[in-house]
Amino acid sequence: MDTAASLDQQKIVLEACNLRRVVAPDKAIVDDISLAVQKGETLAIVGPSGSGKSSFLRLLNRLDEPTSGTVFLDGVDYTTLSPRMLRRQVGMVMQSAYLFPGTVTDNITFGPRSRGEQVSKQRIQELLEHVQLAGYETRDINGLSGGEAQRVSLARTLVNDPQVLLLDEPTSALDEATRSGVEQLINTIMHSQGLTSIIVTHDMAQAARLADRVAVIKSGKLERIGTVEEVLHDTIA
Repeated sequence: MDTAASLDQQKIVLEACNLRRVVAPDKAIVDDISLAVQKGETLAIVGPSGSGKSSFLRLLNRLDEPTSGTVFLDGVDYTTLSPRMLRRQVGMVMQSAYLFPGTVTDNITFGPRSRGEQVSKQRIQELLEHVQLAGYETRDINGLSGGEAQRVSLARTLVNDPQVLLLDEPTSALDEATRSGVEQLINTIMHSQGLTSIIVTHDMAQAARLADRVAVIKSGKLERIGTVEEVLHDTIA
């Protein structure tokens, strides 16, 4: 992992500025959060259940709209980008793999096809090899295990060549044996491609294994942010 000093010297890719989302009078599920993520950095977001972690993540690519505040992607206010363009550049992998009916190839190529783009067979093969599913091109999604489905979901996001990868509890719905394999795969992909990543997790040990820095969110507020050692050393000791 990079040191805090080297991270400070890197380019900021994603910056949340005073993000707030109110869902009822006086009920802010995300409350004035500001933070910046640097190129190639992995930031883990931790906190109690219902603290606003996933709600904050969804604001970063406008799956939900902020009540106030904004996000800058490479210095550009994301409200100036179409949602489709934004989500291509800021990809997201959910807790459960929501796949479309059809084959693995149908799912991987869904995004590009919706933009009128074609994905070559070679590119599909490369992606499947990358997520350790070589030869799965024609597999029907109904026959996939939970771990295989999550790998397809990851490939479907990576085909768009995102600048930022958002991961919302990507292993929590998997059994223990599968969880370890998918986590290792995510870690390999993030570091081999130098992806800028933000992962929401309830697992402090997972945050320590994957992240350069950790942000703690409680009651919708950013309580603390710092290196793994600074934020989690007491929890994971």
